[in-house]
Amino acid sequence: MRIADRLVARFSPKSALRHALRLTEKGDRKGAFPFFARAARAKIAEAEYRIGRCYLEGAGVPPSRGDGVRWVERAAKQGYVEAQALLATLCLHGLAAGFADSASNASPGLFGSNTTAEPDFAAAEVWARKAAEGGSADGQAVLAYVLTSGPETMRNIPEADRWYQRSAEGGCPQGQLGYALCLARDSKDPAVQALIVENLRQAADKGLATALHLYGVIAERGVGMERDMPLAARSYRAAAEKGHRSSQARWGYALLEGRGVEPNVTEGESWLRRAALAGDPEAAAMVGDLYAKGGKLPPNYAEAAMWFARAVAANNHRGAARALGMLYLTGAGVPRDQDEAARLFSISAQSGDKDAHADLGNLLLRGHGDESDSVRTREWFEQAAASGDLIAAFNFGVCLAEGVGIERDDRRAAEWLRRAADGVVNAQYWYGRMLVEGRGVEANPEEGRAWIKKAADIGMIDAEVMLADMMLNGRGGPKDHPNALVLFEKAAERGHVGAMFAVGAMHGGGHEVPTQRTVAQRWFRSAAERGHPYAQMMLGRYLARNLAGEQNFDEARTWIERAIAQGIQDARADLASLPAPQNTEASQAVGD
Repeated sequence: MRIADRLVARFSPKSALRHALRLTEKGDRKGAFPFFARAARAKIAEAEYRIGRCYLEGAGVPPSRGDGVRWVERAAKQGYVEAQALLATLCLHGLAAGFADSASNASPGLFGSNTTAEPDFAAAEVWARKAAEGGSADGQAVLAYVLTSGPETMRNIPEADRWYQRSAEGGCPQGQLGYALCLARDSKDPAVQALIVENLRQAADKGLATALHLYGVIAERGVGMERDMPLAARSYRAAAEKGHRSSQARWGYALLEGRGVEPNVTEGESWLRRAALAGDPEAAAMVGDLYAKGGKLPPNYAEAAMWFARAVAANNHRGAARALGMLYLTGAGVPRDQDEAARLFSISAQSGDKDAHADLGNLLLRGHGDESDSVRTREWFEQAAASGDLIAAFNFGVCLAEGVGIERDDRRAAEWLRRAADGVVNAQYWYGRMLVEGRGVEANPEEGRAWIKKAADIGMIDAEVMLADMMLNGRGGPKDHPNALVLFEKAAERGHVGAMFAVGAMHGGGHEVPTQRTVAQRWFRSAAERGHPYAQMMLGRYLARNLAGEQNFDEARTWIERAIAQGIQDARADLASLPAPQNTEASQAVGD
């Protein structure tokens, strides 16, 4: 017999237990194990429980969940309430009856990710009730949980509330948390709110991660206590460091925005990443926003797209779906794909995002998305319009006017657009157009021009261009070339290609404004470079005929050929009038 074994053998089972407990208090769990074993072999229940804990936690002995469960069950059968409470918890994790003999019992860790057994609520209730009735606050909390979250046939909320209260009064942090949640079902009474805060505080002080998180939430919102952002930040940090996913996200956000703590963008982004990688969709969406918007971190659209995609995959996060859809719409960080954008806008819209409804509607008007999207989107707009939503009334009117998800009906379209025009700028423009064109209503260019002017006065670019065109040709009112030019120039400066061409044409002569052909050529070039076919033809003419002090036959040929390729047949005469190219290679280079 080894010296250590002879030493242990000299102790009586009860003395061995006392000695093991003293060693445990000193932190020597490895030294305590053989003394616990001596007492356990003598069937002392507390020793059996302690041995089981050692095996489950790998304290002083290699971990073995099978051996741990076996020893805890022996102690529980002897009536040891702490063992009964622990065994009930093990049952909830599928680690009770029969587990000790299973092939997976050698897996390390108490609740490792490879545990596949189903929870045994029936066994958990049996052992938890024994422990609860024996006075175990832990057992009372477990029993209350079973009665609250077990199968429907086992649930008994009033009894669960009573056990949570007894557990809380016994000082169990899980009981204090559960009792606070019970009270929160009816928390309008200030006295009840104070009791909720106190129970959460006590559970948080004992380090329970969920309680820390919820204590941070009520401190942040000022529920039942004064709003205290520094306290909220400390609570979130403590819970985050214990691995609580939602607190990792909130702590990251607090660091990012300086909410109750000195701002630290780098550390904040790191905590948000942790939460996102742990599966928190809100955190993933926030990280995506960080990289998409730039500012505090350099913009990185590819990185943003990755995080938005993670949030969408986790639970169809509507904000992330719309944001990712916008990236696909513009080709920022991902390939430009309007069909994928439509799919993502549909996800966001189905979750209730009204902006995504409009985004999807715009894509449907351009032929993207599928028929089910068209019908669903039209139904959303119709329902919202019927309830008085003017933006929805506008969108529904557009659906009727363009036949999106419904048979085209100009008369009804005009009716809905007229309703929306009282408060929606786009509707003023659309309704004005219908009056000018006589679509769904009797043609009235004067009234149509008045509605279009309302939208133009607010700055709608398409309305500015149409009003300018009407002022140019005197439709629906007097001609006014100088003010038409002002409107065209405003729209051109903001990137409207048609307006760029119009400004060039007006400065080119023949209108009631001064002729400035150098200015005209500059605007023709701007529009031509953006693909406007008539601007390409005009730029070619200017370069061929030296109309603005610059002659370049090779470049003129290139622009005229581009206009012809887009179907401008009038440009063929311009092409025929050009001298033969002197240097084919140089001409080709200009074209490239």
